[in-house]
Amino acid sequence: MAKIVIKKDGRKEPFIKEKIIVSAVKTGAPVEIARKIAEEIEEHPDENLKTIWIRKLVLDKLELHNPDWPKKWYNYDKNVKRIHKYL
Repeated sequence: MAKIVIKKDGRKEPFIKEKIIVSAVKTGAPVEIARKIAEEIEEHPDENLKTIWIRKLVLDKLELHNPDWPKKWYNYDKNVKRIHKYL
Protein backbone atom coordinates (compact mmCIF):
# COMPACT_ATOMS: atom_id res chain seq x y z
CA MET A 1 0.00 0.00 0.00
CA ALA A 2 1.16 3.54 -0.73
CA LYS A 3 2.60 5.62 2.09
CA ILE A 4 0.90 8.79 3.25
CA VAL A 5 2.64 11.83 4.70
CA ILE A 6 0.79 13.67 7.46
CA LYS A 7 1.67 17.37 7.41
CA LYS A 8 1.90 19.57 10.53
CA ASP A 9 -1.57 21.00 9.86
CA GLY A 10 -3.09 17.53 9.50
CA ARG A 11 -3.28 17.49 5.71
CA LYS A 12 -2.34 14.23 4.05
CA GLU A 13 -0.46 13.73 0.81
CA PRO A 14 1.20 10.82 -0.96
CA PHE A 15 4.78 10.01 -0.02
CA ILE A 16 7.13 11.09 -2.81
CA LYS A 17 10.68 9.97 -2.12
CA GLU A 18 12.05 12.32 -4.79
CA LYS A 19 11.23 15.24 -2.47
CA ILE A 20 13.65 13.83 0.10
CA ILE A 21 16.30 13.19 -2.52
CA VAL A 22 16.10 16.73 -3.90
CA SER A 23 16.17 18.28 -0.43
CA ALA A 24 19.15 16.18 0.65
CA VAL A 25 21.07 16.97 -2.53
CA LYS A 26 20.47 20.70 -1.95
CA THR A 27 22.36 20.31 1.34
CA GLY A 28 25.39 18.97 -0.51
CA ALA A 29 24.73 15.26 -0.14
CA PRO A 30 25.62 13.09 -3.13
CA VAL A 31 22.65 11.61 -4.98
CA GLU A 32 23.59 8.10 -3.83
CA ILE A 33 23.39 9.05 -0.15
CA ALA A 34 20.20 11.06 -0.68
CA ARG A 35 18.59 8.12 -2.48
CA LYS A 36 19.62 5.69 0.28
CA ILE A 37 18.05 7.93 2.95
CA ALA A 38 14.82 8.23 0.94
CA GLU A 39 14.67 4.47 0.41
CA GLU A 40 15.14 3.81 4.13
CA ILE A 41 12.16 6.04 4.87
CA GLU A 42 10.11 4.46 2.09
CA GLU A 43 10.82 0.99 3.54
CA HIS A 44 9.59 1.96 7.03
CA PRO A 45 6.75 -0.38 8.01
CA ASP A 46 4.27 2.38 8.95
CA GLU A 47 1.96 3.49 6.15
CA ASN A 48 1.37 6.94 7.65
CA LEU A 49 4.46 9.04 8.29
CA LYS A 50 4.48 12.43 10.00
CA THR A 51 6.60 15.14 8.39
CA ILE A 52 8.29 15.88 11.72
CA TRP A 53 9.48 12.26 11.93
CA ILE A 54 10.68 12.26 8.32
CA ARG A 55 12.55 15.52 8.80
CA LYS A 56 14.29 14.33 11.98
CA LEU A 57 15.36 11.06 10.40
CA VAL A 58 16.68 12.78 7.26
CA LEU A 59 18.63 15.33 9.29
CA ASP A 60 20.06 12.63 11.58
CA LYS A 61 21.17 10.56 8.58
CA LEU A 62 22.69 13.60 6.86
CA GLU A 63 24.62 14.52 9.99
CA LEU A 64 26.15 11.05 10.16
CA HIS A 65 27.77 11.72 6.79
CA ASN A 66 28.61 15.41 7.17
CA PRO A 67 27.75 17.76 10.08
CA ASP A 68 27.47 20.71 7.68
CA TRP A 69 24.61 19.23 5.67
CA PRO A 70 21.91 19.66 8.36
CA LYS A 71 23.10 23.25 8.86
CA LYS A 72 22.53 23.90 5.16
CA TRP A 73 19.07 22.30 5.44
CA TYR A 74 18.12 24.59 8.33
CA ASN A 75 19.48 27.62 6.50
CA TYR A 76 17.48 26.81 3.38
CA ASP A 77 14.38 26.10 5.43
CA LYS A 78 14.69 29.37 7.33
CA ASN A 79 15.62 31.66 4.47
CA VAL A 80 13.78 30.23 1.49
CA LYS A 81 10.85 28.03 2.43
CA ARG A 82 9.55 30.00 5.41
CA ILE A 83 9.69 33.35 3.65
CA HIS A 84 6.60 32.43 1.63
CA LYS A 85 4.48 32.40 4.79
CA TYR A 86 4.93 36.15 5.14
CA LEU A 87 4.33 37.23 1.52
